[in-house]
Amino acid sequence: MHINADIADAVRRYLAATEDEAFEEGPALDILVGTARLWRSVGHHDARGGFRIDGVTGPDEYHALGDNNAYTNLMAARNLRTAAELAVRHPQRTAELGVDEEEIASWRDAANAVVIPYDEEMRITSQDESFTRYRHWPFDETPADEYPLLLHYPYFLLYTSQVIKQADLVLALWLCGDQFDAEQKARDFDYYERITVRDSSLSACIQGIVAAEVGHLGLAFDYFTETSFIDLRDLALNTKDGVHLAALSGSWLVAVAGFGGMRDHGETLSFAPRLPHPLTRLAFRLTYRGRRLRVEVNGGGARYELLQGEPLELLHHGEPFTLGADEPQELSVPPIPPRPAPPQPATRQPLCSHEEV
Repeated sequence: MHINADIADAVRRYLAATEDEAFEEGPALDILVGTARLWRSVGHHDARGGFRIDGVTGPDEYHALGDNNAYTNLMAARNLRTAAELAVRHPQRTAELGVDEEEIASWRDAANAVVIPYDEEMRITSQDESFTRYRHWPFDETPADEYPLLLHYPYFLLYTSQVIKQADLVLALWLCGDQFDAEQKARDFDYYERITVRDSSLSACIQGIVAAEVGHLGLAFDYFTETSFIDLRDLALNTKDGVHLAALSGSWLVAVAGFGGMRDHGETLSFAPRLPHPLTRLAFRLTYRGRRLRVEVNGGGARYELLQGEPLELLHHGEPFTLGADEPQELSVPPIPPRPAPPQPATRQPLCSHEEV
């Protein structure tokens, strides 16, 4: 189910980056209204007023039919809010789609009441409502040649154990990062890193992005290397069956969203760059709202340059600044608090490992 919200969020991000009004009033509104209606139809308000989405599979395919998958619920809530915003902006098209004020209000109500499971005792965001109560997987007793687990163990055992195929709650920490404070992200990442076995090539890049954000730059670099070399070194021993295009695109994500710290949660594009010691320089360009930007990061700071377009306000490590043409900004990178990196499950360390920063 979460894929519907993933597509809706891609629409939201495209609109934020391009300000494409024709697309917004046409296909974007069609997609967002359709997906908002989907969430209202599959979810329901419980006796306490919370909006629940039960019996779904989140990004982690080792857990199916879970109640209130945190990633799914967070993305659905954003989907509902974005649909409501666009519906209000385009009343004529909205009316053509049969949407009225009562339906828009129901989308907002659901989004504001969505249930995000949290384990108060452990102070951990639970992947779904039952996850932290499941049995622990015996990683120390699982031979390395019995991964991927799905080829050696019944799904019933996987579904009822704390073992994760690929980033799920950690994916939420990135894409819905505005819903978590820094300490919660660090605790959640630490908890899920210890039980994620990466039986999918799609996981390393996501774990790398969040590792960089919470301060584990060496670990982030290891995951960056793993996703970059997945086919060049045939790390998964299956490149003969075809290249891992999504994993390869993840190398760009780790570089830009991980080490560049780029986020587009709000109205202002933000960056929080930091480099691991094997890298001495990182530079990338992007087009955003009709502007062409260049960002360069080195060991001591970051340089932002507007190559084309009108002045633009950006955020650097939470601090606003205005970037104008022929007025590059050079800003220092604040030191990162030392934090020990969490271990991975036995035999499931990054496939390309370097010394931790």
